[in-house]
Amino acid sequence: MSLKGKTIFMSGGSRGIGLAIALRAARDGANIAIAAKTAEPHPKLPGTIHTAAAEIEAAGGQALPILCDIRNDEQVADAVAATVTAFGGIDICVNNASAIQLTGTLQTDMKRFDLMQQINARGTFLVSKTCLPHLLKASNPHILNLSPPLDMQAKWFRNHVAYTMAKFGMSMCTLGMSAEFATDGVAVNSLWPLTAIDTAAVRNLLGGEKMAAISRSPEIMADAAHAILNRSSRECTGRFFIDELVLREEGVTDFSKYAAPGATTLAADFFVPDAVFEKTDTKVARTIG
Repeated sequence: MSLKGKTIFMSGGSRGIGLAIALRAARDGANIAIAAKTAEPHPKLPGTIHTAAAEIEAAGGQALPILCDIRNDEQVADAVAATVTAFGGIDICVNNASAIQLTGTLQTDMKRFDLMQQINARGTFLVSKTCLPHLLKASNPHILNLSPPLDMQAKWFRNHVAYTMAKFGMSMCTLGMSAEFATDGVAVNSLWPLTAIDTAAVRNLLGGEKMAAISRSPEIMADAAHAILNRSSRECTGRFFIDELVLREEGVTDFSKYAAPGATTLAADFFVPDAVFEKTDTKVARTIG
């Protein structure tokens, strides 16, 4: 299992789960284009496209940092073209960029509603659409959306309907495009964590250090993504993967290395269907939703 020589176009990726996925691929010797908005240090968020590129190259990969707002059609087209010029094509598209605001209907202003729709749903559609002409030429092409299973229960909508609509929009891209491009051999899948993941979103929006202490590290998502992206694109498509279950399929049984030291019960993530918890013995508390 190796992504050596493969070219990945990733939206976002200057920090968190996206960067972890990029670093895992870099250890194989992959080429990674980081198309994100953060070119200068942010006062509250770690990482820029340039620091991410340096880490990717230190890990053994080739990096192309690209300043890109995926809401802008021309910037996405230019970023994809720059990636193809630099590396000769695109094998993998990872739709990692996302916006979040966990507010009810009356508390959600339309500017924020539009931002979440433009980045999550529209951005995923646009980046995938722009990469697809190149993916269709690749030998084992994959699109991987960091989005949840389409579990259409009211409990996932009632507290933050706008965010859920935007996030499920990414998953609808998985559902539709996987069928549309199945005969072309382009895999389109989603990946979502079983538990909360220790990222800036968790620390800034979902409980800070207390929540981080009952979360897993982004490396579990990176290892799961690595396993998916090495599978046959003609045999593995249209799936809504959960990180731990992917790794169990790969033979992993000990997940302690991903948890914070001393954590015995972990926080379950949003949008995880009830049936998933029946497939694992991991102790989780359904504290967010």
